[in-house]
Amino acid sequence: MGKRDFARPHHVAFFDAMATELPDEYSTQEVNHLTLGYFAVGGLSLLRELDRVNKDEITRWVLSFQVHPEAHDAEDKGMFYGFCGSRSTQFPLPNVEDPCHNVSHLASTYSALAILKNVGYDLANIDSKTLLSSMKKLQQPDGSFMPTHIGAETDLRFMYCAAAICSMLDDWTGMDKLKAKEYILNCQSYDGGFGMVPGSESHGGGTFCAVAALYLMGFVQVDLASNLRDSASIDIRMLLEWCLQRQVTDGGFQGRRNKPSDTCYAFWVGGVLKIIGAYHLIDHCALREFLLTCQSPYGGFTKFPDSRIPDIYHSYYGLAALSLLGEEGLEPLCVELGILFAAL
Repeated sequence: MGKRDFARPHHVAFFDAMATELPDEYSTQEVNHLTLGYFAVGGLSLLRELDRVNKDEITRWVLSFQVHPEAHDAEDKGMFYGFCGSRSTQFPLPNVEDPCHNVSHLASTYSALAILKNVGYDLANIDSKTLLSSMKKLQQPDGSFMPTHIGAETDLRFMYCAAAICSMLDDWTGMDKLKAKEYILNCQSYDGGFGMVPGSESHGGGTFCAVAALYLMGFVQVDLASNLRDSASIDIRMLLEWCLQRQVTDGGFQGRRNKPSDTCYAFWVGGVLKIIGAYHLIDHCALREFLLTCQSPYGGFTKFPDSRIPDIYHSYYGLAALSLLGEEGLEPLCVELGILFAAL
């Protein structure tokens, strides 16, 4: 395999295998089954190889994770009726007062809807009214979102999931956008990036979640000149400087200051620059060379250069980053939603 060539056949074989059966090492991630499915199906979608899987079977599998109210008035009990992350979470637990065994999760719901969009399912068939009205109850007084009604941490990951869910369902009744915007603005740090929660260190993943959510809500413009001129939401100049400083000497992107470059941040930070209209300011050739050094000889991508064993997370985001670069043989990606443009 040529080190500097994009090894498309190897990646097709890798994602084909991942979509068929995950290795034993992923058993600890069983509760994230839908998210793993998103990476596998998304990888094949980017590679234009989705015909290798049965889309109808995938659709039925994803829909089997959806939680519905058991009674007409069950929605008033404060539960979230989205998608569970795994089969095990659909079984009742002893001494738990939850008649629906409902552990619907925002991240699993985002993954489910993204998979369905990628395989061409019409989301008009989803009971969006129940999903969104119950999701709105997860929004906290400070504008943030809990991922599940049984309680958990609140941070920008789940803010992004909520915004993407509303966008994919084309219905914003599931959140108070102004309260959400206020929370996101409180997460911008002194250096221009965004921490996962207010007052925390700027982070590539948190910055993507913040900017993508603001863009989906209509608070960020589509081109850099407009953002620099008109943005009343966030400090675009500081954000731009922080993002550009994340591309380091090996061509890759780091997620935080003083950290090594990592495959996934080519998407997370590169995606922010794409959204605000500044992607042309990075060194495309150097980034591509970095990503190709992270290809595994077995297909897929590793976290760091010249490693050998790939994982599905970095493999998907390696492809996604190359798609942003316009790599031949890859489908264009709608960066703010994490789905194909063709699926919109």
